[in-house]
Amino acid sequence: MRTRRLALTATFALLVASLLAAAWLAARLFVVERDNGLIASLAAGHDLAISAEDPPALLFARLHFLITRDRLDEAQPLLNRLAAGEDRDLAVAALYDIANARLRVAFNHLESNRIDPAIPLVRLAKDNYRRALVLAPGFWDGKYNLDIAMRLVRDFPQIDLEGEELPPDAVKKLWTDLPGLPRGLP
Repeated sequence: MRTRRLALTATFALLVASLLAAAWLAARLFVVERDNGLIASLAAGHDLAISAEDPPALLFARLHFLITRDRLDEAQPLLNRLAAGEDRDLAVAALYDIANARLRVAFNHLESNRIDPAIPLVRLAKDNYRRALVLAPGFWDGKYNLDIAMRLVRDFPQIDLEGEELPPDAVKKLWTDLPGLPRGLP
């Protein structure tokens, strides 16, 4: 009799645990389906607000939506959150995407012969490419685009005189920051 009662209690506990697991899986499935629907909606071009607690994939979809519409200032907080997150692949993709967007805007400025607003955009793009390469050193596309950005705006060493005044002839700039658009192989 005692064994039968013990078996009945164990069966009941197993049934309750199974029901709880099924409820948890159903709730998870509902959340995943909702997130996938929001990602699909963003991909279709609908502007949706998201919260900071949303999963990284949804944050990335919103970031991509914003950068394809040249809303880079709105995308920066999402990039910061993704870059600080645990998903390295998503962080690399976010850094790469926003760097490409900045480089695209810089090229648009250069095609209109507006050099001054293009230079900081290229420098920010280079920083994002470098951050992506720190996370994924073998990321070939990031290396290639960083090389293009490096040719566009060169990083020259700055003279460090620690409080000394520059002579008047040293004040002249020896080279330009923007040598020109890369047009092929070096």
